Amino acid sequence: MKKWVLVITGVLLVGVSGVLILWFLVFKTSIKLDTGEQVSFYVPTGSGFEEVINRLEEMEIISHPDLFRSMAIRKNLPRHIYPGHYLISEGMSHNALINMLRAGKQVPEMVTFHNIRTMAQLSGRIAAQIETDSASLHHYLSSPETLQQFGLTPEALAGIFIPNTYELYWNSTPEAFVRRMVREYERFWTGERKDKAAKLKLTPNNVSTLASIIDEETRFDEEKATIAGVYINRLRKGIPLQADPTIKFALNDFDKSRILTTDLNVNSPYNTYRNRGIPPGPIRIPSIAAIDAVLNHEQHDYLYFCARDDFSGYHHFSRTLQEHNRYAQRYRKALDQRRIWK
Repeated sequence: MKKWVLVITGVLLVGVSGVLILWFLVFKTSIKLDTGEQVSFYVPTGSGFEEVINRLEEMEIISHPDLFRSMAIRKNLPRHIYPGHYLISEGMSHNALINMLRAGKQVPEMVTFHNIRTMAQLSGRIAAQIETDSASLHHYLSSPETLQQFGLTPEALAGIFIPNTYELYWNSTPEAFVRRMVREYERFWTGERKDKAAKLKLTPNNVSTLASIIDEETRFDEEKATIAGVYINRLRKGIPLQADPTIKFALNDFDKSRILTTDLNVNSPYNTYRNRGIPPGPIRIPSIAAIDAVLNHEQHDYLYFCARDDFSGYHHFSRTLQEHNRYAQRYRKALDQRRIWK
């Protein structure tokens, strides 16, 4: 009898010890990171349970993979694998890690884009910061179905993207990205901005288009309101904008350093030498500074501006064609001296 009691007691002790060890390993064992206080852990879309476990083991985040796997299965993690970017902290228990992954508690990405000319460039910039690849995003942006879904035209598309920094989840789809940008566009175009545009007899698309041209004309924010004033003056007088960046856009050559007389004959609705008024849409994604420069343009009587011949990037502003031609001649001479022919 005593022998059986001893056997049963021994079995119970072993069982209790096993439970205590398991409890300690899963609930009390702290994650120790060699890389610092936190490490990023990405779960790609479509990942399975074993892929997640193997990745955690490869990164040496979990110290007892078999026990971790056992507890994760008990907590039904295999049925709750959510893609995303997770931050794993030094000292986090294995149980807390399982709970975080099971709940899909990922951290948002701070997605930034500025100074973008084309949809291909935008796609590449965004794809470098979230899961989607640039080809998929670019295809989605250029799809007629996408434009129809959001009530957009190909010409106006660039105007809905307001350069800034946004919180987005790493696994955001192309559709989720565009939906967010449309919401941000609607939020940006406040009643005050719309009223200012209406007083200028411009639509938001008109404003964005002028802003995109201004962004191509100068990199200096302090000049933008002055240039905007020139364009507003020309529009009011019925004078063609004669904006060189629109010729570059029509020729699909933004690297062109010199606009030739023959270039002005390009057959395009964006040729502002041949067509009066504002082109159909932005020639790039306009900056907030340029949009507000149009809405709050400088009041003056300038009708012309020309790049300075010191190549500083600044401009000379003129009220008369005669004065403008003098500045233009000096700039052409400087281009010749530098052997810039095209």
